[in-house]
Amino acid sequence: MALTCFSWKVVAETLVVFGALSLLWEISQLPLYDIWYEASPSQIAFAVFHCTAGDMLIGINSVMVALLLAAAVTRSSRPPVWAVTLLVVLTGTAFTVYSEWFNVYVRKAWSYSDLMPAIPPFGTGLSPLLQWILLPVVTSWIFKLRRGRTHTA
Repeated sequence: MALTCFSWKVVAETLVVFGALSLLWEISQLPLYDIWYEASPSQIAFAVFHCTAGDMLIGINSVMVALLLAAAVTRSSRPPVWAVTLLVVLTGTAFTVYSEWFNVYVRKAWSYSDLMPAIPPFGTGLSPLLQWILLPVVTSWIFKLRRGRTHTA
């Protein structure tokens, strides 16, 4: 989920793509959480949309931090997409490890089902980790493909 240069149009398009991918991810990982087995359909729907909105907020903040860091390190207002994407992955993953630990083990706001592999040392679920490794990369890849078509058309 990286922006090649700041524009509201690119921000909006990125959010739509990342939001759609996050929504699909949240739906597909439901059986890895106890809510899938314990809650009503309306509670599950609320949780999916709530978590998707949270993913988008994490994504927005991760992109802003990544852009600032990448611009500072490269001393460029247009840092390389790969650098921004890498920093989004690192920032999003770091926040997710903390959030999952805090919400699963401290607050007990949600819980993993027996199907969720937990990764040491904090017991973070594999699915949320993969989400923050894969979705920013896929979002950047989609925009790279799209940009290539736009410039050749």
